This record gives sequence, C-alpha cells and structure tokens, in this order.
Amino acid sequence: MKRWSAAPQSSSGLWVYGIHPVRAALANPRRSAHRAILTERAAEAIGRPLLARVRHEIVSSEAVVGNLPPGAVHQGVALLCAPLPPHDLRDLTAIRSELRRVIVVLDQITDPHNVGAILRSAAAFGAMAVIVQDRHAPPESGALAKAASGALDTVPYVQVVNIARSLDELGKAGFWRIALAGDGEQTLKEAISTGDIAVVLGSEGSGLRRLVRERCDVSATIPMATAMDSLNVSNAAAIALYELRRDNSLEP
Repeated sequence: MKRWSAAPQSSSGLWVYGIHPVRAALANPRRSAHRAILTERAAEAIGRPLLARVRHEIVSSEAVVGNLPPGAVHQGVALLCAPLPPHDLRDLTAIRSELRRVIVVLDQITDPHNVGAILRSAAAFGAMAVIVQDRHAPPESGALAKAASGALDTVPYVQVVNIARSLDELGKAGFWRIALAGDGEQTLKEAISTGDIAVVLGSEGSGLRRLVRERCDVSATIPMATAMDSLNVSNAAAIALYELRRDNSLEP
C-alpha cells in the first residue's frame, strides 16, 4: 500500500487518526474528507452514519500503520482529509453570546502535544477559539488532531500573522487581556474581570515576549506551593480555563 505523508503540505491532504479525532472530523461540516481506512472494530466505534459520508475500506491494523508516521496511536482508523479552511479573527469576535466569551492566545508554543492538550481544555471549558502565530506554532497535522482528541474540529484554531496586533484587535472588540506569567502582578482570580476575556500564555522556556505582554491589560499568576515554581503550559491553560468557567461573574 502506498505510504502517504501525514504533513499538511501533502498535495493529497493530511491523515487524521484515532477514534475521537476521526469522529470529530467526519462530523465537522467544514472538513472535506477524502477516504478512510479502518479495522472492523474501529468501524463499529466510529458508527455507520458518519462513515457513510466518506469512501472507506475495512483493512487490517497493519495496513492502517502503513499510512501513518512511526509511533502514531491510530486505534485502527485513519482518515485522509483536507486541512480546515482558515478562520478569520474578526468574524469570530463578531459572534455574540449571552455568556462570557473566552479566547486562548498562545505565544510561540510549538509542541503539538501541548497545543493539542490546550485545544482539548478549550473545548471542555467552552472557550470560543485558540489563537496562535502562524510561523511559531504547530501546523494542522495528525499529531495535533490526536493530542486534541477531536477538539481541533470543534474549537476554531486561528493562525494569525502577528500576535501583538491580534491582541490589539481583541482589546478593541472588548476583551480583557490577561497575560499568564510566573511573575504576574496578581493572582488569576484577582485579575478576572466581568465580560469577555483573552488569556495569553507563552512558551515554558522564554515565556511571553515583551511586546505581547505589553498588549495585555494585566498580568496574573497561578498560586502554587513553593516546592514547584512552574507548570506545564497545557496544565496552566486548563487551570485558567477552569477558573474562568467557575468564576461567579461568568455572565457579563
């Protein structure tokens, strides 16, 4: 069987693999699906109604492996599909909601596993989008989709040219911008205001860049025991999103 590249630059599209990512991709009307290869057990897990949307073939687990990068945890299914159409930030901020709108902004976080985990938390806690800089963030890929466990097809993944300018746009759209940093001026709980919020996170190594942090309205930190001075960025994002979700000023 021909070996396809999992990279989004492939002229044939990209391979999304795993039960949850493939189910989400097939359920997403914005996603153009080309073909699926899967085992009989995976077909039962995906469900015939979703599989009816795409040309598919029942194969052995070994045949699925042959189309994917080494070590891919495929759970017996892979879907060849087109990358998602790009999202426009202005269109997203024009969407109104009765509840507080929350957007996650990632500054130069390049690990697809971390970004995927953040997308998953964004879906779990109702964030409306995750914004990244196009040149310093993982492109859409099977690895990102797998780490997101389906959230790549449910939470807009917005790639922008300039994070600082995008934060300016969010400010004009009424978002209170919180920079999450170890040396924040106050705790996250203290920094939360009523209304819409953009929470901004940087890489674990260098943190937020100066121009990005300057575009924020306030900097905040997550209180921790003295035995540990930092958190994995995806864990920090999950805590921040949970705090925003449970805050009693959820409704503006």
